[in-house]
Amino acid sequence: MASPAHDLGPVLDQDGVRLTVDDAIATVTLTNPAKRNAQSPALWRALAEAGRLLPGSVRVVVLRAEGKSFSAGLDRQAFTPEGFDGEPSFIDLARGGDAELDATITAYQEAFTWWRRSDILSVAAVQGHAIGAGFQLALACDLRVVAEDVQFAMRETSLGLVPDLTGTHPLVSLVGYARALEICATGRFVAAEEAVATGLANIAVPVGQLDGAVHDLVSAVLAAPRDAVIETKALLQGAQHRDYESQRAAERAAQARRLRDLAGLGE
Repeated sequence: MASPAHDLGPVLDQDGVRLTVDDAIATVTLTNPAKRNAQSPALWRALAEAGRLLPGSVRVVVLRAEGKSFSAGLDRQAFTPEGFDGEPSFIDLARGGDAELDATITAYQEAFTWWRRSDILSVAAVQGHAIGAGFQLALACDLRVVAEDVQFAMRETSLGLVPDLTGTHPLVSLVGYARALEICATGRFVAAEEAVATGLANIAVPVGQLDGAVHDLVSAVLAAPRDAVIETKALLQGAQHRDYESQRAAERAAQARRLRDLAGLGE
């Protein structure tokens, strides 16, 4: 895992988001534990900027959060008439045209899309509450390591909204349609044992062992050659959209590239 931030100095540190980089490992930290890392448009812009600032040396991005909660979700101030300082309130957005609203939500989603880029592998270290936008941020990552006190919940439907920060696709892919619908429609909590059993989490550990478990996972990923990990990730991502024969063909093509590279015959 990345060295402590005070050794390296942050690449980015604004609006509740800090990015540090230690060679092949980047760490993105949510830094507003006093508000349980509640999210806002400013935080989303900072997260999107963190993705843009990643240097080419980075192979693994760790997402973590300070305090007892990973993220309590959207800051409720968004639903007040005043909204956030310098930001249009959600009420103002609702009064706008469809194109404007679509463009705004698209911009918000940019904070959640880059985590599955083919050239990196992302790992969320999740403790305590990960609610709504917090749940969707954890789902944006490739892998999730959770503490035994984790509490996932998708509360948007309970508020009269829908999950719109890219979380629905990975949720259905991980747990299936019926369970995903039940989780969203009820807004109930999903604890660590169920998260591991259903595939939402890769592993659950005691709270005090969370950093160590993430370190072990990252070290194992970095032990494999970068290009092989990138090809494997792309192969597995594409499997969701290919039929059996197309996936077989994709495997053959990817392996041919790897063999040529290993033999020094690559382009």
